Amino acid sequence: MKKFVYVDASASWLKSQSLIEIESEFLANSYANAGRGICERADKVDRLVAESRRVCADFIGTNEKNIVFTFGTTDAFNRIVNIVKNTFRDKNLVVAVSDLDHHSARLPWMALEKAGGCKTVLIPLDKNFNLDFDNVPVADVFVITAMSNVLGVPQDVARFIKSVRLKNPNAITVVDAAQYVAHEKIDVKKFDCDFLAFSGHKIGADTGVGVMYIKNPDLFMCDKFGGGMVNHVLDDGNLILNKEPEKFEAGTLPLTQIVGLRQAIDDLKKWDGGHDLTNYIYEELSKLGSIKILSPKDASILSFVVQDMHVLDFGALMGAKNICLRVGNMCASWIHKKLGVDGSVRISVGPWNTMEDVRYVVENIKSLVG
Repeated sequence: MKKFVYVDASASWLKSQSLIEIESEFLANSYANAGRGICERADKVDRLVAESRRVCADFIGTNEKNIVFTFGTTDAFNRIVNIVKNTFRDKNLVVAVSDLDHHSARLPWMALEKAGGCKTVLIPLDKNFNLDFDNVPVADVFVITAMSNVLGVPQDVARFIKSVRLKNPNAITVVDAAQYVAHEKIDVKKFDCDFLAFSGHKIGADTGVGVMYIKNPDLFMCDKFGGGMVNHVLDDGNLILNKEPEKFEAGTLPLTQIVGLRQAIDDLKKWDGGHDLTNYIYEELSKLGSIKILSPKDASILSFVVQDMHVLDFGALMGAKNICLRVGNMCASWIHKKLGVDGSVRISVGPWNTMEDVRYVVENIKSLVG
């Protein structure tokens, strides 16, 4: 049987046995809907959801009321656009985006711009492709990618937001932490951001769950309506909404995934980051003249292109060796254009990877392009 090596952690994290067991036990013995029952089993589910919310709040340095469960980062960013639009309905917003952005962070604002609901401007990057602190544009909303999923370099979010506040103290700051969360400590109070989002599956939880942080949830209008978020429907059609965070959580939550999210966070805290493995790959690939490495040394992920070889061909040949990695534009078209390439190959390690794994990857790359 061929050796199988999964070095695509940045696309989605493999699931630990402990998480699989917790979710299986929940489904088999504890499942009920949350916030809708008064029996012992439903009460237990409410406690489990509350505990996961507390763990998430502690994980990013905030309070439970600021944690809204979503279906993932993409869901959160589409919702944030609608939350901001609903709250500032009469204002033609100027939204600052950057070429570091993942598609889900920027495309919803572009769609709103096409509909006439806002105008987008570009946050410039410096010569090292980092956010330029000295040339912050004038805008009402700032979309801040905390780590590019192509370059793998953590941005100084706190410093950038401080620069934003100097120009516009009332600016709304939205942080994309989808790639950042697996590699760097999040402290939303230090960041001073208004919104932040990440997906559970990027850190070992199941697909279909994410976290949306809202600094001041009482200042924003909700974007979804349904059970769980409304306290009372008045005769005149007006609504009395539940307090935050419930007012942003319409409908049944992804309960199984939320229960597992707590375990994923606990597992992540035990990981050393895999820097020795990534650095080994970097050192070995940098010796190959046919490979151009795009991400800098000591980045959290490694992206590169191969001379005279399409990235899809490279991915298929690696896949034939049972090596699972990412090829394409990584849902980040703009930074690839900035780098002058159509797509790239990305290697990203996780807690399951060993030095034997990365040696196997390097050996196969060398045999193909060396």
